[in-house]
Amino acid sequence: MPGRWRRGPGAAPYAPIMARRAAGGPGRPRLGPSPGTIAGDAPSAPLSRTRGPAVKVVVALSGGVDSSVAVALLLEAGHQVAGLTLVQACRPEGDGGGCCCAPGEARAVAAHLGIAHETLDYTDLFCREVIRPFAAAYRRGLTPNPCIECNRRVRFGALATEAARRGFDALATGHHARIRRGPAGFHLLRGADPGKDQSYVLYMLGQEHLAGLALPVGEMTKDEVRRRARDLGLPSAGRAESQDLCFAGPGGYRRFLREQYPEMDDPGPVVDTAGREIGRHSGVAGFTVGQRRGLGV
Repeated sequence: MPGRWRRGPGAAPYAPIMARRAAGGPGRPRLGPSPGTIAGDAPSAPLSRTRGPAVKVVVALSGGVDSSVAVALLLEAGHQVAGLTLVQACRPEGDGGGCCCAPGEARAVAAHLGIAHETLDYTDLFCREVIRPFAAAYRRGLTPNPCIECNRRVRFGALATEAARRGFDALATGHHARIRRGPAGFHLLRGADPGKDQSYVLYMLGQEHLAGLALPVGEMTKDEVRRRARDLGLPSAGRAESQDLCFAGPGGYRRFLREQYPEMDDPGPVVDTAGREIGRHSGVAGFTVGQRRGLGV
């Protein structure tokens, strides 16, 4: 990876992540548990700085404010931090407004914080595992959430595997969610900011994922994250939040779907359970199961 590891100075608002090793041998790294979730800890008590050594953490650095502050918090906790940015099927380089991956902005954040950074091209994987299934599901009148499959297949699938292959001890993201360990294992909790909670897009993560995941901003509100970013002078401090699908482009997901499947805009009948036509629709992709509003019937 180009650049140098940067290790934080040792101030510790967040607990360190203890390195874990796979059962296959001591030299084979495994992603280690998140701050506040190390084995042996109380279920919700943060760890002190003395509970384990600093470790090598890779942050899924999108260029947004949350992942940027996650890097800063891990550095402050004394960890060795690097950033990996995924290029998927996003908007052109430099157009970060509303998009979840902006390599140019991620590089600027990495340079500002002095960490090593690399961009990985996962476009083919993203198209195969996320975009095509999403479009096909909409074609059938379903309403999938592509972020779920992106997390399952890409971030916590391919990226986590790549991080372990490179020798990282832990993976961190900027999701607003929390992890705690209880008697039965690790638990995924809602983020401290109820209005920004993202735990629902992580619901598919198993114990092997939660044990190796750090969510540094999960205990913060969005306002607190932005204040910290401004205090640190981060380039991402004023960046707009991602609202639409990252691959949809300026026209939104409906335009994207029309480009993929033009027939989705074909009008047709609205029928009741007895087969009687009770109205007309403007294309099945514009509606979802259980919807009544906007049907015109």
